Amino acid sequence: MSTTFPDYKGLNLPEVADEILKLWEENNIFEKSITTRNGQNPFVFFEGPPSANGLPGVHHVLARAIKDIFPRYKTMKGFQVKRKAGWDTHGLPIELGVEKELGITKEDIGKTISVEDYNSACRTAVMRYTDVWNNLTKKMGYWVNMDDPYVTYDPKYMESVWWLLKQIYNKNLIYKGYTIQPYSPKAGTGLSSHELNQPGTYQDVTDTTIVAQFKAVQGSLPPFLQNQGSILFLAWTTTPWTLPSNTALTVGPKIEYVLVKTYNQYTYKAASVVIAKALISKQFSGKFKQVDSDEELISYCPSDKNIPFFIGNSFLGKDLVGIFYEQLLDYALPNDNPENAFRIISGDFVTTEDGTGIVHTAPTFGADDATVAKQATPEIPPLLVKDSDGNLVPLVDLQGRFRPEVSEFAGRYVKNEYYPQGKAPEKSVDVELAIKLKTENKAFKVEKYKHSYPNCWRTDKPILYYPLDSWFIKVTDVKERMFELNKTINWKPKSTGEGRFGNWLANANDWNLSRSRYWGIPLPIWRTEDGKEEICIGSVEELKFEMGKAVNAGVLEKPIFEDFIVGDYSNKNYSKIDLHKNIVDSIILVSVSGKPMRRESDLIDVWFDSGSMPYAQWHYPFENKNIIDQSKAFPADFIAEGVDQTRGWFYTLHAIGTMVFDSVAYKNVVSNGLVLDKNGQKMSKRLGNATDPFDTLSTYGPDATRWYMISNSNPWDNLKFDIDGIEEVKRKFFGTLYNTYTFFTLYANIDKFSYSELNIKTEERPEIDRWILSELNSLVEKVDTFYAEYEPTKAARAISEFTQEYLSNWYVRLSRRRFWKGEYEHDKISAYQTLYTCMVTIAKLGAPIAPFFMDRLYLDLNSVTNKEALESIHLADFPLVDASLINKDLERKMGQAQTISSLVLSLRAKEKIKVRQPLQKIMIPVNSSVQREEILAISDLVKHEVNVKEVELLEDASDILVKQIKPNFKALGPRFGKDMKLISNAIQKLQEQDIKEIEEKGVLEIEINGKSIRLQSDDVEITSQDIEGWLVANQGAVTVALDVTISDTLKAEGIARELVNRIQNLRKDSGFRVTDRIEVFLQVDESLEDAIRLNLDYIKIETLTDNLQLVPQLDKGIEISFDAVNSKLHIQKFK
Repeated sequence: MSTTFPDYKGLNLPEVADEILKLWEENNIFEKSITTRNGQNPFVFFEGPPSANGLPGVHHVLARAIKDIFPRYKTMKGFQVKRKAGWDTHGLPIELGVEKELGITKEDIGKTISVEDYNSACRTAVMRYTDVWNNLTKKMGYWVNMDDPYVTYDPKYMESVWWLLKQIYNKNLIYKGYTIQPYSPKAGTGLSSHELNQPGTYQDVTDTTIVAQFKAVQGSLPPFLQNQGSILFLAWTTTPWTLPSNTALTVGPKIEYVLVKTYNQYTYKAASVVIAKALISKQFSGKFKQVDSDEELISYCPSDKNIPFFIGNSFLGKDLVGIFYEQLLDYALPNDNPENAFRIISGDFVTTEDGTGIVHTAPTFGADDATVAKQATPEIPPLLVKDSDGNLVPLVDLQGRFRPEVSEFAGRYVKNEYYPQGKAPEKSVDVELAIKLKTENKAFKVEKYKHSYPNCWRTDKPILYYPLDSWFIKVTDVKERMFELNKTINWKPKSTGEGRFGNWLANANDWNLSRSRYWGIPLPIWRTEDGKEEICIGSVEELKFEMGKAVNAGVLEKPIFEDFIVGDYSNKNYSKIDLHKNIVDSIILVSVSGKPMRRESDLIDVWFDSGSMPYAQWHYPFENKNIIDQSKAFPADFIAEGVDQTRGWFYTLHAIGTMVFDSVAYKNVVSNGLVLDKNGQKMSKRLGNATDPFDTLSTYGPDATRWYMISNSNPWDNLKFDIDGIEEVKRKFFGTLYNTYTFFTLYANIDKFSYSELNIKTEERPEIDRWILSELNSLVEKVDTFYAEYEPTKAARAISEFTQEYLSNWYVRLSRRRFWKGEYEHDKISAYQTLYTCMVTIAKLGAPIAPFFMDRLYLDLNSVTNKEALESIHLADFPLVDASLINKDLERKMGQAQTISSLVLSLRAKEKIKVRQPLQKIMIPVNSSVQREEILAISDLVKHEVNVKEVELLEDASDILVKQIKPNFKALGPRFGKDMKLISNAIQKLQEQDIKEIEEKGVLEIEINGKSIRLQSDDVEITSQDIEGWLVANQGAVTVALDVTISDTLKAEGIARELVNRIQNLRKDSGFRVTDRIEVFLQVDESLEDAIRLNLDYIKIETLTDNLQLVPQLDKGIEISFDAVNSKLHIQKFK
């Protein structure tokens, strides 16, 4: 055990982190933080797995800091917190990265590269940056078990996922359907609705839009449209590329439509068009002009400035149903029932918000379109044609290109974004279709339109709505239960759980589980060719059993996994198998009726992988069954990830937990915001505003970085990341704490303090000690509550405020003389014990956020006292509140002293009067005997703190201090709106008694137009008028007046104090010990002589000076200059 507290040459946070990290690793502190809690209640934490094929960013430091804080806190509270790391190893991010690396597209897989080789490349790529991630994890102090992570491509993990799917399948919640789904041509796969709603997927784009003219078949028109010439139905689309696939027009049955006679603005041909009456103004704007008669219409010439239009008879949408029209673009007919196509149908989804009130309907490329087409009688056929294999396919292929049937556009991408970079044509398909329709007199209006369109969350390219054969999870059957269970989850912030997530659950669609990819978990469903028989496999054991049946039936030549031993859960046994697509697709099973069954070719959505981690990480239910079933490892007590996971991991965890276990998967969730640059812009390499997390950690250390991120803003708010902010935290918080420790050790080592004495009883300690211990225990109570409520920002701010404002700026400063003056007796020991207790407690409170520095502080303090013989603060218990030490009256009294001192110091600063310059008096009005007694009790403290000679209390200051009140319009406006003017007038008429009441009570009732209004203190601004020779300031109910007149005696004392400061600084710079006695030599200066003569004893006592001499000429020493003084100073040890 050391006899002296370690001292340091300066604060070096990165060095502290390196030293403590080494200590943790050498002594297995993380492991011990778990094993020392054996037998204690578990606190369950789930790690949301990152994908290691990309590099970490500074936002991962914030995310991992949040995830680290609460397990550390709960460990200190006595819980056992196991933290298993994980790697998300499947899905689009990996596949797209590998395709780019190999210079291939999805279409090349199985042709120029085998599925086996492709998956092998994915397996290699996915773990490429694990070392970088592990390094970040260590450097930032994120404690998670990286030696035994779960890996989603591991056979054990995949088997558990299959088991979960089988449970859902057995509940009849999995089905196959041919529906219109979001589809990413660049990724080559369908997407689920929650993927489509990831943040940033919907982007504002400006597209070419067309109001197309669909010509009615005369013989199908109802009587009210007969004998009107050619009738054209106007339909608006923002996706012109879908027009070749149009097979219907949809109208709103209750919408009022009108026949409008006009001229086409491109061909100048007469046109009788049908449009919703409510949308005439939108489509007939600009050059169009309404006329009142046919005569005015007929007189139109193309050279006229305006195009006339005449509004004819009106009718309801239901009266238009059944009318046929000519195909707009006759590239191909629907393969099935073409005679039922190209007619008007009815749909309740039609509105008159935009467009024409008539919806162009292409059932192959729109979910609403497909639904309304099926509901029509007879059904409207989708425009599907047969490919070379006889399969029915849309006119756009899976790469997003027109098929050969669309003659002049064949092979063209329907979106320019799908072309390789630099290869897109000048005119998009949409533009060329618009030109074509204009020329053919089939376009009524063509214009650019800005709207929101969804992009693929991984390729950042536009999606298409596309007909897909997909497997779905019937979320609609369980969404009410999901919604109910969500109400029991503690969301931080609450608004995300109730709003963003809750609303999403209430309107959830069925989950598209299928992915047409190669690297992922295969859907474990085998089906006969006719689709009438199928089986869902839930384990390797079941697969082996079914393969045996298939071999016996002669449909499978030879089973795979023959050397796999069922029931042997060793890693060695599971290393013999691989459940990926390239392996299991070769397996043919046999149906009950003896038919061959092949696996459905799709993989499952990778979000199902990550949502399975609570169970799959433990290989449940094959191993560790009890820890899930007995709630030892499920549900999670706490999880945290970015807000985008409301459409990702948060959602899939909740969905699987509900469907399989009828349980929440997590009880508390922190949904953290984005990390932006200091200007509020999203960080990116392209913009050059991305911050390297390793540079930040190596420059400022993980403690300052974590503390800055946590204290700057709530985790769920977006953080504007600014390096200067970390520097400020380092200086203000850590610098203050370091300086406090340095001050303590300086004197504790001189006095050989080791906390060997018995604790001095609280009642025997000075009031300043009792106050700081009261504030300390109040802090423990608050911080404990903040952590327990997942409010780390409040915790960090409370610790910072206590350290800087209460401990350093008040307690240490006011107690400084107790440490260096006097004998090592009762009062000094009390000061040491009190300051030691404060620092150890701060270290424990701050350890979850700043794990390195607080451990260093804790270990250094205990190195001498050995009061807690632990290897690390992270093996210690969280501080307990000692309620007997909390004295709210004392806290309030000291708070009053701080308020008064702050006001006086602000007045000094306003007048540029230094604190070392004594002033004569402050006056403080009091309004009660209680306030009078409180201020009298702290008057000596205030006088010392603000350097004044007297504190005068005024019972009635109305003749001396005049207060003014005015409205605070920023506060009044939002509260009172149109009444604000009346209220502000009333405020300006308030009397002195009213001002006094709102100052004391914080509220004031006033009457406006016979109505009682309650004003709050924030609604007004109260100021005090200065009086001659005095400065006045107020805060709340406290007002102070400062006498700023400086007499010659006060001036001399001020000079003496400045001189003491210069001598003390020179002592320090000269390397003298604090106990060294000195002699002082000063060059004669007129301003110094009186100051020294009047204050000689004070100067000598304060500086440990035995001899002070004024000499005419001083050849050595330093020059000193302040106020009117210009002199030289030299000091030396007294002999």
